[in-house]
Amino acid sequence: MPFEIERKFLVRGDAWRPLATQRIHIRQAYLAGEGRASVRVRIKDNAATLTIKSRAPDRRRLELEYAIPVLEAEAAMALRRGIVVEKVRYIVPHAGAAWEVDVFAGENEGLLLAEIELRDEHQRIELPAWAGPEVTGQAQFYNSALAVCPFATWSHDRKRALSADA
Repeated sequence: MPFEIERKFLVRGDAWRPLATQRIHIRQAYLAGEGRASVRVRIKDNAATLTIKSRAPDRRRLELEYAIPVLEAEAAMALRRGIVVEKVRYIVPHAGAAWEVDVFAGENEGLLLAEIELRDEHQRIELPAWAGPEVTGQAQFYNSALAVCPFATWSHDRKRALSADA
């Protein structure tokens, strides 16, 4: 069974930018997100996938992903709930691991999140200096939540609290 095991952090500063080795444009939309799973369609540069992901609150989540034609992905996006989540993902190597830094655009502009995929839930990682507070398991930072409650709609106080933590 394919599982995704990841940890997610807010990003502080821009020290990660010169370290980035790859840049990927991503647009994704959620067809379903209530209950125990989310169904997402994603276009990364010129490739598309349909993904079913469990909504478990821990680090380990079932993830089933299937390649689909880009034209079908575009058509499916019209069936979305909420907005299309837009971001640029940067791959940033650190301590032998590939970190993914997502710089959100559109209605989620101003939000930067870093993720690292793990081999198992207990894998130790070395945090880079630009990794801020951990937000793993905090539902408001799931992309499916950002599709229905984008960062632009968050209160000024809520955003300020994040920058104070970072």
